[in-house]
Amino acid sequence: MPNSSTTTVDTMADKPQATGGTLSITILAIAAFVIVTTEFLIVGLLPALARDLSITVATAGQLVTLFAVVVMVCGPFLTAWLANVDRKKLFVAVLVLFAATNALAAVAQNIWVLALARLLPALALPVFWGTASDTAAQIAGPEKAGRAVSTVYLGISAAMLFGIPLGTLAADAIGWRGAFGLLAALSLLVAVLMFFSMPTVRASQPVAMREQAKILKSPFFMANVALSILVFTAMFTGYTYLAEMLEKSAGVAPAQVGWWLMGFGAVGLIGNWLGGLWVDQKPLATTAIFSLVLAAGMAASMLFAGLSIGFAIALGVWGIANTALYPICQIRVMKAATGAQALAGTINVSAANGGIALGAVIGGLAVANWGAGNVGYVAAGIAVLAALATSLVGRMTPAAKA
Repeated sequence: MPNSSTTTVDTMADKPQATGGTLSITILAIAAFVIVTTEFLIVGLLPALARDLSITVATAGQLVTLFAVVVMVCGPFLTAWLANVDRKKLFVAVLVLFAATNALAAVAQNIWVLALARLLPALALPVFWGTASDTAAQIAGPEKAGRAVSTVYLGISAAMLFGIPLGTLAADAIGWRGAFGLLAALSLLVAVLMFFSMPTVRASQPVAMREQAKILKSPFFMANVALSILVFTAMFTGYTYLAEMLEKSAGVAPAQVGWWLMGFGAVGLIGNWLGGLWVDQKPLATTAIFSLVLAAGMAASMLFAGLSIGFAIALGVWGIANTALYPICQIRVMKAATGAQALAGTINVSAANGGIALGAVIGGLAVANWGAGNVGYVAAGIAVLAALATSLVGRMTPAAKA
């Protein structure tokens, strides 16, 4: 991945810092775990907090919508504004903010305070994702950039595998307020670890927002952003309703659905590794391959629902491709930008959130009209379209960039 013109890693010239760089990337992955868990944990807490705050579940659900909309709309502007801030200070500030807002959520007495506790971290989340990806790539160097970014994205897999299910279980034991309190403490702990272990990554050549925004004039870059929207639409048309499909179509007992979702996240770790391994050399080709694997896994999961072995294998293929496409899309969009990688990464996060919202709508319509047993076919069709679209995007740039 090309080095950004906006930042430099002071310690990279010293080879003894290689271990420190690995440690910094690992801590970034742990931070990602905390941030993703904070974002999605509330889904499992909605019934409990709705009862406690005397509101409907539908009203509580608007907290999820609020978070996604804020990420999508505000992310690019905030990241461009903060692009020249020392990355170490920025990450510590983000984690301290997450600690404070999770603590605020834990003591919220009404929906408005809880909404504020969700709005503030939603502002910081895209800033973290855009700059964390860029910083990890720079710390690792161009040849290992993809693997470094995929390591950070392990935080997503870990959150899906452990953070969200265990957080939901913790909420059953200590209440939803206790779950947010634990996240507050963990956020503060990671902030302290980052403060003492991460090298200085500072802006050596400050770039104005207008200069950063020039990447929006690149048809190739914007085509890659549009491709991410299409890929995430395919992913979340199916994934949003995976639990419903497991219960209603595959016949999984409600008490066992969580374990199946945990298994889905576990096999996804393989996809995360594979995506980071291949995307540096052929970002568009890797996107096409995993989009087709995603389509095959989703369609086969529908086809073999009720057949234990075949269904488990199909669901594993789905999980591998689904998780792989997170870092693949992030790295591909960042590589498509000639500069302002942090802004590029955040624009991709915003695009992903747009795809998530659109996928949830399309999947909901599919479930309502054709049932949970067919939603995977609709999602698979969109994934095939995404694979085909990569060839169109590739024609917009020299082959060396594709």
